[in-house]
Amino acid sequence: MRISSGNVFDTNVSMLNQQQSSLLHTNQQVASGRRMLTPADDPAASANALLVSQAEGTNAQFTVNRDAAKSATGMAEAVLQSVTTLLQDVKTKAVQAGNGALSASDRSSIAGELQGRLDQLVALANSTDGTGNYLFSGFQGKTIPFVNTSLGVQYMADEGQRMVQVSSSRKMATSDSGADIFMRIKNGNGMFVAEANPNNMGAASIGQGAVTDSALLNGTTYKLTFTSPSTYDVSDEAGNVLSINNGFASGEALSLPGMQFSIIGSPVTGDIFTIAPSSNESLFKTLGDLIAALNTTNPAGEAVTSAQLTSSLSKAMSGIDRGLDNVLTVRASLGARMNELDSLQATGEDLGLQYKQTLSTLQDLDYNKAISDLNRQTTSLTAAQKSFKQIADLSMFNYM
Repeated sequence: MRISSGNVFDTNVSMLNQQQSSLLHTNQQVASGRRMLTPADDPAASANALLVSQAEGTNAQFTVNRDAAKSATGMAEAVLQSVTTLLQDVKTKAVQAGNGALSASDRSSIAGELQGRLDQLVALANSTDGTGNYLFSGFQGKTIPFVNTSLGVQYMADEGQRMVQVSSSRKMATSDSGADIFMRIKNGNGMFVAEANPNNMGAASIGQGAVTDSALLNGTTYKLTFTSPSTYDVSDEAGNVLSINNGFASGEALSLPGMQFSIIGSPVTGDIFTIAPSSNESLFKTLGDLIAALNTTNPAGEAVTSAQLTSSLSKAMSGIDRGLDNVLTVRASLGARMNELDSLQATGEDLGLQYKQTLSTLQDLDYNKAISDLNRQTTSLTAAQKSFKQIADLSMFNYM
């Protein structure tokens, strides 16, 4: 077969271009450290790498979400730790205020200290997360949750909990409703509340008592009205007299359906004591009522003032105990969430490492093989160039 000089040149140029292209491709792989420079290099592996990269990106976003959730949860827990300390201090002050040796001015001084604690409690309840969002305002992060009005401290936000997606199958609350933490505290002993009428003129106080049989509690409000220092009637909220009791003695156990309590001191005719089902009362009102009780004196004398204060202190301390229990319950929930976030974060880190290993297997270059290929292609190209030069020099004109 007769081969023309043009055909020889065209074939050699084409082969040199192919070898240079292969050498360039290998050189780019070595420079980038990637086996696949384009999807055409390995279509199946490229598709798998895209899926793994998307999963890795999603996992990285979950990591960011978990960090944000843990930051907000940690701030809320720190605030509630301060609230716990504050309430414990308030309880100590309430116990101190019950000292019968204190004068009216001493009690007024304690009331001034408790007013400072109340203001501090409002400030803590209005804490922010550092980005301007209130921790305890539900969905309304920019709305101040607690405002002091003429009716007392009112909750101005909503009941929601801000949720964050912390894994592919888990959403977690990063906030709690301030109403649940600070406003919905059962007063009294949590089942019923015993109160002395503020107009009582006797030197008798009532304790919060205890539940003897919760099945017998029927939601009835009872009123004990003393008809003499030693006798009293029990009536319901409609005024129906349910029983007449004679022979009252200070400190004796008094019983109503499902509950037991005692009245200590010396009542007088007309004194009234009320036992009602517990209702929601805010911590702010509990402290406010305690402050008001410490600042109140009865014109009937110090003994009457002391008895009314004892009843108020009993109710306030029970309310503070309920508030502490509620705050500790929320703190336990926050702690559980933080532990879960730590666990999810560890799982996410392991998953991220696995994704990186998979991507490395799919995309990264085998340098040993690549360097060997680069040397082989360089040698092949050099040989081709030299052989082409020798072939190009073959011409009849060289021998004429």
